[in-house]
Amino acid sequence: MNGAQQTVIYEQAMDLRFLDEIYRIPGGEKIKDCIQCGTCSGSCPVSWAMEETPRQVFAMIRAGMRDKVLDSLTIWTCASCYQCAHRCPQEIKITDIMYMLKRMAIRENRQRSKKANALSRIFVELVNKNGRNHETTLMVRFMLAANPFGAVSAAPIGLSLYTHGRLPLFGRKVRDVQGLRKIVAKAQELGGE
Repeated sequence: MNGAQQTVIYEQAMDLRFLDEIYRIPGGEKIKDCIQCGTCSGSCPVSWAMEETPRQVFAMIRAGMRDKVLDSLTIWTCASCYQCAHRCPQEIKITDIMYMLKRMAIRENRQRSKKANALSRIFVELVNKNGRNHETTLMVRFMLAANPFGAVSAAPIGLSLYTHGRLPLFGRKVRDVQGLRKIVAKAQELGGE
């Protein structure tokens, strides 16, 4: 769906209950306010790796394209940096909706690709190790795992961001990583995802 590619949706392929499901989630009703400006997609540091941009995912949700949304790599590629939500002129909690879509896909046993698995695995490893994500490490490790040649071509962008103080080389740990691990373990024990 990227670029000028068009998708025709026939009424029988639409799942209008999908939009109702989204509306019932806290913050999900705001999706109706999306003006399709593309600010979310332009703000996203990983949109280059997505099948559809966040703007396109929201259009697909509103069109009732449940299967296409829940099978999309985009929901798994989201870096959870909240840049899209921070910059959204309609104040839509885009990252939270992406998390909700992931939970729906997990409940329905939707398969993810190797790339999405790699991104999710690296993210979880970083959070387990440091108590938080470090975007630089996440993107470097992901690029090396998913597209090593792409990592080389992205290096000038990373260097420019670093020299302008926009990309820290080293991440910070939370003060009590062990405490966070205990909280996560307890949540998983209680059935959390």
